[in-house]
Amino acid sequence: MMNLSSAPGPIGVFDSGYGGLTVLHGIRQAMPQYDYLYLGDNARAPYGNRSFDVIYNFTRQAVIKLFEMGCHLIIIGCNTASAKALRTIQQQDLPRIDLQRRVLGVIRPTAEIIGTLTHNNHVGLLATEGTVASHSYDLEIQKFWPDIKVTGVACPFWVPLIEYGEANSPGADYFVKRRIDKLMQQDPLIDTIILGCTHYPLLMPKISKYIHSSVRLVPQGDYVATSLVDYLKRHQKMDQMCTKRGTCLYYTTENPEKFKDSAQIFLKEEVPVNHIDLE
Repeated sequence: MMNLSSAPGPIGVFDSGYGGLTVLHGIRQAMPQYDYLYLGDNARAPYGNRSFDVIYNFTRQAVIKLFEMGCHLIIIGCNTASAKALRTIQQQDLPRIDLQRRVLGVIRPTAEIIGTLTHNNHVGLLATEGTVASHSYDLEIQKFWPDIKVTGVACPFWVPLIEYGEANSPGADYFVKRRIDKLMQQDPLIDTIILGCTHYPLLMPKISKYIHSSVRLVPQGDYVATSLVDYLKRHQKMDQMCTKRGTCLYYTTENPEKFKDSAQIFLKEEVPVNHIDLE
């Protein structure tokens, strides 16, 4: 077991980059009284096309760092890390680190609710290469909704578009339309599309242009927040281990000034940021 503080602490939110800020925003809207600590591994982003082993090791380092900083509950606000690292951390690492601590992901909350959103059980998934290749959404959705057919398409250029502030540019239309067309060609009956990367809500205006008005888009932030509210109601002991002063601190493995500039794209406000090393 690691030597960790038993005092209550903030809720940790981890992402490989900036996309987890959309998850953090949704959680803070639903639970403003809690304290939060956001950690972005921006120096090693993107995770989307990396191997399982690399993503697991990077994610494990971040989880341990957040535990050391006082978090008892961590939300992995990254679909790729949730797909490729979460289960191993839950099953292998937590028993060795601290059985009382918890690490949760962003895939399960969406999987739990998706059957109530689709009318015909044809669901599309737009995500990174790593998330689509892992089939994590397919497997998780099957547990709750075995009749749902999931069709996934990887969107490798979308994250850079967003992080370089090009989400609203005319040039983004080409890359968005191309992937939407590919998805709908694979299954024209899709009536619900999961945005399986936490960056993608920033492209919703573009995506909406190229899908039928009857197709529902599902960003994750609100569903993760609703699921977390429910989780803490059901786990009072964990709730007591989460401090509640309404604060939020931001850390990045990159240059803090660079993080500040990019974070404004997601949060629409300037936030104070500190540098942190994971290795």
